[in-house]
Amino acid sequence: MIVGKVVGSVVATRKNANLLGNKFMIVEPFKGMNSQNGRIVAIDNVGAGIGEIVLVALGSAARIGCDMANAPVDAAIVGIIDHSIGLDG
Repeated sequence: MIVGKVVGSVVATRKNANLLGNKFMIVEPFKGMNSQNGRIVAIDNVGAGIGEIVLVALGSAARIGCDMANAPVDAAIVGIIDHSIGLDG
């Protein structure tokens, strides 16, 4: 799981049938939180908005966390952080 900031959204009018009706957000992981060194696209079913700090599950945990076991999901926003200590973006 990583912590990051929502920096944008993605609109995809054509997508896998298992993804219909879902919102996608661009998340920038905080330093040291992700070995990919870049922004990621995460499915959002918790209602995160641009500028919010979020928890993101990756891999199979993302599919389980958003109850989409049969969908092509590799990253999912599973929580919105209200308060934290020791995070610096």
